[in-house]
Amino acid sequence: MAVFFFGYDQGLMGSVNVSVDYAVDTMKFGHLEGKNTVVVDDSLFKGGITSVYYLGTLLGCLLGGWIGEKVGRIKVIALGSIWGVFGASLQTAAQNATWMICARLINGIGTGMLNVIVPVWATETASHTSRGQFVAIEFTLNIFGVVIAYWLGYGCSFIDGGLSQLVWRIPIAFQIIPLLFLFVIVWFFPESPRWLVKVGREDEARYILGRLRGEGDEDAGLAEAEFQDIRNVAELEKKAGKLDSYFHMFWDVMPRSIGGGSSGSLHIGRRVQLVVWLQIMQEWIGIAGVTIYANDIFRQAGYSSEKARWVAGVNDVTYMVCSATLVILAGADMPKFSTLVAVFTLDRLGRRKTLFWGSCIMGVSMFLSGGLSRLAINNPDRGAQYGAAAATFTFIFTAGFGATWLTVPWLYPAEIFPLQVRAKGNAWGVVGWSVGNGWTVSTRELDNNSRQGKHTKIFTQVLLCPIMFQHIGEKTFYIFGACNALTIPIVWAFYPESNQRTLEEMDLLFASDSWFNWKAEETFAVLKAQNPDVVQAASRGHSVIDPEGMMTKRRSSSRGMNVVEKANAELK
Repeated sequence: MAVFFFGYDQGLMGSVNVSVDYAVDTMKFGHLEGKNTVVVDDSLFKGGITSVYYLGTLLGCLLGGWIGEKVGRIKVIALGSIWGVFGASLQTAAQNATWMICARLINGIGTGMLNVIVPVWATETASHTSRGQFVAIEFTLNIFGVVIAYWLGYGCSFIDGGLSQLVWRIPIAFQIIPLLFLFVIVWFFPESPRWLVKVGREDEARYILGRLRGEGDEDAGLAEAEFQDIRNVAELEKKAGKLDSYFHMFWDVMPRSIGGGSSGSLHIGRRVQLVVWLQIMQEWIGIAGVTIYANDIFRQAGYSSEKARWVAGVNDVTYMVCSATLVILAGADMPKFSTLVAVFTLDRLGRRKTLFWGSCIMGVSMFLSGGLSRLAINNPDRGAQYGAAAATFTFIFTAGFGATWLTVPWLYPAEIFPLQVRAKGNAWGVVGWSVGNGWTVSTRELDNNSRQGKHTKIFTQVLLCPIMFQHIGEKTFYIFGACNALTIPIVWAFYPESNQRTLEEMDLLFASDSWFNWKAEETFAVLKAQNPDVVQAASRGHSVIDPEGMMTKRRSSSRGMNVVEKANAELK
């Protein structure tokens, strides 16, 4: 429900902004020409109303991460739900632009809380073999929210010929329903066993972990071993005192001479940079551009304005269906092709290769969409054929994004941080998402045909995308294609694979002093070889973490040498 609300809220303003009553009578950033044709007089003001939501998500993620470490994951989900209900209620009742700006800021704070804590709760309760599937289910619902927002707004646009207040107030009010439902049911969810261990409620954690993993003899043994590993790692991570503040997490990447490096071999600052830039890359690979330009591409294919909107809605459904293919169990033996995408994406193929093949498909689609759009413009007599081809690659791009880059940038931050700062670490990922959206959120020509066939045209403008589309048009797709190509070496060089590794093993994975992935893997292999009992260490009554170096240490190491330092020295 939380992620459904997130998706619905993302898709909401597309329909709200085309409402005559909203744009002209209530927000007053445009004027009316003819019976129901809106002309925007202040695009920056209108864009500010839309984009202030992302400022709210940035504030909300930091607040939610901080509270989540104090009171638990479930209470933050409940708090975010009620906060979102309050913000949605204010938006529904808005009487002027100032009111709407404040309401969207408040609503964004609630969204930010949910965005930061729900993926953390999901990864902390799921088994390490199915974390990808678990989060993929959530983000299938995210796109389902976008789809519902689009089609509900489309349906409401016919109320009183598109002139009624209900055209925009009903879609805004609808988001209250899933939030209230979430607030009611969340109290029946189990708290994260890892958070319970962190705060010393070990009996509850052991019980919940046992119920989550199964009650058979073998399952009970595995659950107990997992519990012991969580407890050992949590005890020793507690001694990493300076990791608790956002400032130290961010500044940790700096040299020790100016106060950085406070996390030692945990390299928290490096992880912060990785998750922030992964979310920013997600926005720059072109999903905003396709959303912006979809109506134009479909019109070039020869569709009418209303049919172009209808096809754009079908494109959103394709987006949802392709993201849904991630839901199937990675080990399932299913003959259908759609399930094979899931099998070889997250929990089978891994995070890195999923991003690789997604970037390849989307990059090629972006270059071809741009080229075919230009051919349609230069050859009006064959514009329909070229436009149809460009539209096809728009669908392919959306399918590729839904199956790859939609989920991984949200899953990865929730996996890689230590227990003591996992909620705050995921908050940095949401910060990257907020920054990426703030720079790329759309300038979109939105067409709304009423029953009388009148034409409503309105523009949504926020920062760089509007400038790019205004000055270079379809060549913007080439930039997005280049960004897709650029992500491949970046992910290959700097992002270690987290798939099929327990959350407690992530500290070993980031133990290397080098930023490069191959060095991280080499160090991880050395540490695993020197500590073959790393997963089952707790059952033998000794730790795999050195509180002084904040990393792995073996009792048998000569002169008490930190194994990480030894491993790095050997690799050098």
